[in-house]
Amino acid sequence: MTAAGRELDDLEREIVDCRRCPRLVAWREDVARTKRAAFRDEEYWGRPIPGYGDPEARAMVLGLAPAAHGGNRTGRIFTGDRSGDWLFAALYRVGMANQPLSRSRDDGLRLIGCWVCAAVRCAPPANKPTPAERDNCMPYATRELDLLPHVRVIVCLGAFAWDAALRVMRLRGDAPPRPRPRFGHGAEAQVGDLTLIGCYHPSQQNTFTGKLTEPMIDAVLARARELAG
Repeated sequence: MTAAGRELDDLEREIVDCRRCPRLVAWREDVARTKRAAFRDEEYWGRPIPGYGDPEARAMVLGLAPAAHGGNRTGRIFTGDRSGDWLFAALYRVGMANQPLSRSRDDGLRLIGCWVCAAVRCAPPANKPTPAERDNCMPYATRELDLLPHVRVIVCLGAFAWDAALRVMRLRGDAPPRPRPRFGHGAEAQVGDLTLIGCYHPSQQNTFTGKLTEPMIDAVLARARELAG
């Protein structure tokens, strides 16, 4: 294993052990105890969720936070929920995943040239982290980027992720251009040596209403792959 690989493993362990946000710790653990009826026989993860993917990734996908009965249950980001079904199917269609489904940590999913993570690593109540909880997690994404030196593009799933990515870039010493880039589906912003691309979040609210369609997310991911080189 390379030195960078060992550092990614160390960072993963640090993330999983994190208890910085009392409200999130209480919520994620309560969800893991009470469970959803459909998953009552499963053992929930109930801890923060580290990033996942190819250590040689040239593209990063940044989401909002793990789903209470998705990543918080399975222990892998975007795994075991409808948003993940959409995201990984799209990554598969553009050649950045070896299979279209993500059900569990041992389902054989492998990402190709891509790393997936979330701005906030714990499942939040009502899917709404506070600004302080967001800021507590910022150093993790910053360190991930430092340990993924080939990343050239960050796909931001929703306005929250877009804002978080801009904050991460500032922490890395790359001030966003003025005026501050605004989120939009397909929006692009060059910040330092990275390009941010906006994409509507593949939530059920967006996919069921048609705000986000398969061609729309495919186009964003194809553009990310093109820019990543």
